[in-house]
Amino acid sequence: MSTQAADIDAQLVLQARELSKIYGSGEVEVQALRGVNLDLASGELIVLLGASGSGKSTLLNILGGLDTPTSGEVRFLGEPITAFDDAALTRYRREHVGFVFQFYNLIPSLTALENVALVTEIARRPMPPEDALQLVGLGARLHHFPAQLSGGEQQRVAIARAIAKRPDLLLCDEPTGALDSPTAVLVLEAIERIHAELGTTTALITHNSVIAEMASRVLYMRDGQIHHEVRNTTRRAAKELSW
Repeated sequence: MSTQAADIDAQLVLQARELSKIYGSGEVEVQALRGVNLDLASGELIVLLGASGSGKSTLLNILGGLDTPTSGEVRFLGEPITAFDDAALTRYRREHVGFVFQFYNLIPSLTALENVALVTEIARRPMPPEDALQLVGLGARLHHFPAQLSGGEQQRVAIARAIAKRPDLLLCDEPTGALDSPTAVLVLEAIERIHAELGTTTALITHNSVIAEMASRVLYMRDGQIHHEVRNTTRRAAKELSW
């Protein structure tokens, strides 16, 4: 391998090759992914864009170690996570990946600070929970319970929880899907700020084409495949987006 090729590989956080995923069998067989190839470089912010059923959530779950492919390989920093056993996958998720989902999954009986602290207690190199909440603009809401927070604030707590362990990867699955446009922009601003300040490699999936304008690359998914890719020469700030 040439020095240049080695340098390029060293910059890649994730490499996916020929990923397929089949659910069910026989007449009820569903092929969710069909030979997907993907490289994700350190410090990138990419958007996976596609309609419901296009395979984007399945792909994100496999990249994050929440699911395994029927065939194909995923490498994280050169290590084949698709060959990991359950214990190794758990360590991968705990130590390297932060997840943000459409629904916030906060514990109602805990404050914002306590919800974030749950993650920092088991992380290898966590940031103080207060700092994580400050990063997402909730420094004044530390001691509020989820029921005392708006939907957008709850989602920002979920983002703070995901990034408090300083993950190498932040994987966001429709993080604005349950929010109105102005509130969604606040959530996207939080993701944008984290990407800029921490340099966290970030992949965000959405069906909303407007959100794609904030990414460095947009991967368009259709029928379980990456149909085509677009690189944004000019990225729009989250605060400039509306729909």
